[in-house]
Amino acid sequence: MLTAETLHPSDLSGADLSAWRVLAAAHPAFASPLLGPDFALEVGRVRDDARVAIWRRDHRPVGFLPHHRRPGGLARPIGSPFSDYHALVGAADAGLKGPQALALAGISAFRFTGLVDPHGVFADAVAERSPSFVVQLEQSAPDYLEALRAASPKRFKNYRRLDSKLDREVGPLRLVGRDLSDEAFETLLDWKRAQLARTGLADFLRPTWTRALLRNLFERRRGDTQGLLVMLYAGEQMVGGHFGVRQGAVYHPWIAATDPQFAPWSPGITVLARAIAAMPELGLTTYDLGPSQDHYKRHYALPGAEVGEGLAAAASPAGRMAGGVESAWTLAGARRAGPVGKLRRRLDVIATTELTTAGRVRGFVEAVAAQGRRRSVVESELG
Repeated sequence: MLTAETLHPSDLSGADLSAWRVLAAAHPAFASPLLGPDFALEVGRVRDDARVAIWRRDHRPVGFLPHHRRPGGLARPIGSPFSDYHALVGAADAGLKGPQALALAGISAFRFTGLVDPHGVFADAVAERSPSFVVQLEQSAPDYLEALRAASPKRFKNYRRLDSKLDREVGPLRLVGRDLSDEAFETLLDWKRAQLARTGLADFLRPTWTRALLRNLFERRRGDTQGLLVMLYAGEQMVGGHFGVRQGAVYHPWIAATDPQFAPWSPGITVLARAIAAMPELGLTTYDLGPSQDHYKRHYALPGAEVGEGLAAAASPAGRMAGGVESAWTLAGARRAGPVGKLRRRLDVIATTELTTAGRVRGFVEAVAAQGRRRSVVESELG
């Protein structure tokens, strides 16, 4: 018999946490630190509305879906917008079908943007697919970088020229990873917020909970899942860096930003190239850049598994209503690159980060205003 219950992450039993880890380890598609229970537990520390739906067959856990439960039973991926990957982590033989499983868990619809679904639970709900980009070291780091250079010699000659120019004109370059400096951590977040303001994007670092989540991970010193700050210095000056979450040898950076004063040297490229070179020293085999289409990812990472975007509606009246709303957005152009699509994506960020009505209203007003002034991020800003 299949049953379902929904709990706050902090209420999961030790047996449930162990079962989740076993299920995640059973399939390589679930290897991301974003798909295991530790990330859900960290989000639960800063969000009261964090939930985990658990499906059990004859009392044995066969599936876990971490999410935020919104009014009307709408579920969004836990930790959005940091949840670049999300999934119903389950057994291959669980026999879970999206509409029926959601209805059993009391979820009317599940809105997803980076769905990992190797067992096809939500296959019928995927409206678009896009590749993720991953640096996977199956050889030495120098050999990996040399293969990239050989494939695009002119481009990488220019990258190396800018690296040497920055080293010569500003100061000797050094990459610090793991950087434990509070000043470096806060500076990187400030650079990112300034970048978001310049480009007219939603400031997902404004809400208190997002900065608390990152701070808690940054301060973790034990366990397999921790925050990792990688920072590039020119002499004693901070130039740029990455911050994200690692689980063992897999690293998923969220924040990529640089000091704007060094923009002429395109330091973001230097940060990434030197971070790849330092992966063995950092104990990393995977540098997962996620599924977005930022131009630099194609130059340094290979396409990985595809992720899905869409809305899975439950087999219920509320689910059918949610599906109708999603269809209206699609007809209006929400899945295209035009203004409606940009506005929809920004509203999704606002809906997942702002926890108060006032915050959502302010975000909506800013989103509408930004439609007329947003410009592209310059190539030196990797974020």
